[in-house]
Amino acid sequence: MAKVLIIAEHSKGQIKKATLSSVTAANKIGGGFSLVVLGKDVKGVADAYAKFGAEKVFVIDGDVFKNYIAENYAEAVAQLIKAQNFEFVFGSATAFTKDLIPRIAAKFDAGMASEVLAVEVSGSDVVFARPMWAGNAIAHIKITSPVKFATIRATEFDHAKESGAVSPVENFAANVDPAKAKVEYLEFAETKSERPELTEARVVISGGRGAKGPEGFKMIEELADLLNAAIGASRAAVDSGWVPNDLQVGQTGKIVAPELYIACGISGAIQHIAGMKGSKVIVAINKDEEAPIFQVADYGLVADMFKAIPELVSAIKASR
Repeated sequence: MAKVLIIAEHSKGQIKKATLSSVTAANKIGGGFSLVVLGKDVKGVADAYAKFGAEKVFVIDGDVFKNYIAENYAEAVAQLIKAQNFEFVFGSATAFTKDLIPRIAAKFDAGMASEVLAVEVSGSDVVFARPMWAGNAIAHIKITSPVKFATIRATEFDHAKESGAVSPVENFAANVDPAKAKVEYLEFAETKSERPELTEARVVISGGRGAKGPEGFKMIEELADLLNAAIGASRAAVDSGWVPNDLQVGQTGKIVAPELYIACGISGAIQHIAGMKGSKVIVAINKDEEAPIFQVADYGLVADMFKAIPELVSAIKASR
């Protein structure tokens, strides 16, 4: 039986790329891995995940899992861990698993590593590297509990590729009493957007305090539409109420690593840089030539974003 269990995420019947990064992390340990998919009518999702080399894909399906309630999901996964004697339990470092995995770990009185950047194996020892103090220090952690839990930062591991084989898919009958959760699902208030999801977009364009307000973000949106980009923001812009908080990039927001990250009017506070420094190419537009953002940028433009962005938009349109 596989040593590692990965909690597989999905949305609207589609697998999540972040989970494929957890697969890559699990492969560094060796010994094989399994996946578990929870939900209602999720056999199609399980079949999609079965293409990535798992020893087995477990399906926990039923009405009680139709909507996410952490207490129900945690109990079901805990039962699977005990039944199959998994030693490691991984999940991508997203809002979903950050909510779920600590609850499961608590059931086992187990150790947990959060936001794992690297998995190091030496003999029988497995050591997890994770950031501290906004990434200024890296801690190397060995978990000594019988079951070991970790959330994997998807930006630090490549997405696993299809293996060419199909893994067996097996139903697991979890015995969960929803009444014990003492929680009732009311609704999911989804933020709908035609743009790519922030954490999975190839291009991200973020605005900061230099945007000066919602009007500045409308200009950024025009550039994003041309590049099929996701919109991000610094905490200053979010706290000012210019954009929703689900767009925040940074230590207390979302961690992104797109192929291209364009920072517009963002000074580059350490908390923001912690959330985007893994981007392949970083472009910074800021009128302050001393702004810290230029220290991590591959390309820097010292200019007023209110002049630079319209010129960039015009140039892109002309080139097409």
